[in-house]
Amino acid sequence: MVQRQLPKPKELFELMRFKKPELDAKKRRLAAALTIEDLRRIAKRRTPKAAFDYTDGAAEGELSIARARRAFRDIEFHPSILRDVSRVDTSTEIFGGPSALPFGIAPTGFTRLMQTEGEIAGAGAARAAGIPFSLSTLGTSSIEQVRAANPAGRNWFQLYVMRDREISYGLVERAAKAGFDTLFFTVDTPVAGARLRDTRNGFSIPPQLTLRTVLDAIPRPWWWFDFLTTPPLEFASLTSTGGTVGEMLDAAMDPTISFDDLRIIRELFPGRIVIKGVQNVEDSRRLVDLGVDGLVLSNHGGRQLDRAPVPFHLLPEVVREVGADTEIAIDTGIMNGADVVASLAMGADFTLIGRAYLYGLMAGGRAGVDRAIAILADQIERTMKLVQVSSVEELEPRHVTQLVRMVPRRAEDADLAGAARRIERQRDA
Repeated sequence: MVQRQLPKPKELFELMRFKKPELDAKKRRLAAALTIEDLRRIAKRRTPKAAFDYTDGAAEGELSIARARRAFRDIEFHPSILRDVSRVDTSTEIFGGPSALPFGIAPTGFTRLMQTEGEIAGAGAARAAGIPFSLSTLGTSSIEQVRAANPAGRNWFQLYVMRDREISYGLVERAAKAGFDTLFFTVDTPVAGARLRDTRNGFSIPPQLTLRTVLDAIPRPWWWFDFLTTPPLEFASLTSTGGTVGEMLDAAMDPTISFDDLRIIRELFPGRIVIKGVQNVEDSRRLVDLGVDGLVLSNHGGRQLDRAPVPFHLLPEVVREVGADTEIAIDTGIMNGADVVASLAMGADFTLIGRAYLYGLMAGGRAGVDRAIAILADQIERTMKLVQVSSVEELEPRHVTQLVRMVPRRAEDADLAGAARRIERQRDA
């Protein structure tokens, strides 16, 4: 028989404590976001379709970004046991300086379009978290503004080598003068990728008012209020701001970019030169032999060449070839702190987040970026404790298996098929 008794009033009051309501709507919705995907859902509700799709979308069929995210889901961790993980050190050294977390904010273009605080929110959040912030050539805040927002932190500048080389050279000199310690020389954009969502939305800078955009604005008055009552949206580092995204990228990019440009930029910039957009082992080896200070394995977030290599899949091969000779960072598809931990275990020295940061920005401005960083930091620390490592340096390939879903066809099979086709053509002739 179960013994029963009347509860004491004091015990009832203990059980009936009500949580103090949060009256601030922004704090309430950000506190409810437990993952980057939660922030994405909030961002989609609060941001006009064209701006959200610019952030969320990728090139053509968007296969590259889907594969990159799937690659991180297709891993298996192998935890150790009985290790003291009461304290975990998430800090690391990268490109000549410290970072409190093993990720930094990647360079993103048109950032104030997503939310008016833009790069300044990102730089301020990076400063508070002790991580690097990267400014894009197509940023909507200037080199000097970012420096003012993050005066004592680490600032990196991402460079597109443009048709007018003097513009690019001027940006390099400004970044050096402002104390940016690392320059990302971007090599995967000879022309703009086919970003079909942007084309279908008629996406342009500045946004053009159409019946569709007006209807889209009705449930999002706060975004339009911010947009219309803050300084005009422009590319702070460039002089021309009109046209569609593709038209502006095609005007800024140059398909004649070459290794000679790398040599010139190397002479202009006194800090670290890191090549962003590396997508094969052979180029990695050549770049390291040329003396670059680091590599970022990236397919531009799937926004350039669709069906490009998945950086996380490429990582082990590049680490085997040049990992002992240079530092290697990785981006594209990172949506969880476990993705960061897996990348470090597979040999990456650092990671970069782009969309994850922008989802936070769209969800709540600077506070949203802080929340995105906090979510990832918490996931990283928890994953490290569960894997049972107490520092970033302890992560090794033995801690992770990349599960196989996409298996390349064997080269010899392709050779045999090609030979068979040649024989058939010869017979027909």
